[in-house]
Amino acid sequence: MMQSPSSNGVAAYLNDVHKIYQMGMQEVKALAGVSISFETGSFWAILGPSGSGKSTLLNLLGCLDRPTKGTYVLNGHDVSTLDDDDLSDMRLRHLGFIFQSFNLIPQSTVEENIQLPLYYQGWDPEESAERARVLARMVGLEDRLSHRPMELSGGQQQRVAIARALANDPAILLADEPTGNLDSHTTIEIMNLLRALNQQGKTIIMVTHERDIAEYAKHRLYMRDGLIETIES
Repeated sequence: MMQSPSSNGVAAYLNDVHKIYQMGMQEVKALAGVSISFETGSFWAILGPSGSGKSTLLNLLGCLDRPTKGTYVLNGHDVSTLDDDDLSDMRLRHLGFIFQSFNLIPQSTVEENIQLPLYYQGWDPEESAERARVLARMVGLEDRLSHRPMELSGGQQQRVAIARALANDPAILLADEPTGNLDSHTTIEIMNLLRALNQQGKTIIMVTHERDIAEYAKHRLYMRDGLIETIES
């Protein structure tokens, strides 16, 4: 994988990225030429109406898809044309994901859920367990390590998901509507946790449809019709 020296200090950047889906005889331009840099340690919120391209952008940033045209450099690696196996490896090594629905394994304990990315990286079990304990303490769940997801509140489950996303010390933390299933009080707790992680230097890119949630980010990117409409900082 080619490394880009110009990406120093930049967690990710896209240059003239297009994404076109073939729907029968019709082409759908989900992204129509997006160019943007996400600096290391920044906190971004991506907003826009349904069909604006924000979810497609997050999928590309998360190496869940690849551009039809254009360049995407992640943590110094050009990933634009990687095959599925290499994209999977990039996700495992450089990215952490936080989902609206938590996506925890119900049969596994908090500790086991946090350890999951490390298992796939082949970590030593004792080192992996210690990393899980450190992360559980960071998100305030050190006394819940042996609990299973259904024994936790929604906010606690999202904290487990955040700890899991941090397990591999990712270059970027990607959050897709991270407070969509939470009440107002728990939403504030989770967003304060994300803000604290950003203040510690973690790069965060979050998709949300809620303006008050977007205000937690330092930068707000508004999309429409597959293009960046405005950026606020």
